[in-house]
Order: sequence, then structure tokens, then C-alpha cells
Amino acid sequence: MTELLKQIADFINPENTSEAATGVAQSLMERAEHEAGRNPVEAAELRDAARAFLSVVR
Repeated sequence: MTELLKQIADFINPENTSEAATGVAQSLMERAEHEAGRNPVEAAELRDAARAFLSVVR
């Protein structure tokens, strides 16, 4: 949770925008990978969230 808050704070800082965007998307994709074996529906939702986040940020 602390890592997510740090990523959000970094995202707000305009100097680190691309790094923060990559970090948030990477975190979502890592969580999706972790959930893939146990809950494929949630994994797909996390992947979709990462793609949507990147499409808005970039």
C-alpha cells in the first residue's frame, strides 16, 4: 500500500510523470501476473486497468 501511495505522489510531481506512469502500470501488471493462476477474471481486469491508465497518461 505504501508503494502505491508513493507512486501516486510521484505521479503528481510533473518531473516524474513518465516514471510514475510506468510504475503504476507495472504494479498493476505485476498484480495481474500474481492473480492469473488464482483468479483469471481479476487478472484480466488488472491488465485492462493498466492499459487504460497508460492510454490516459500518454
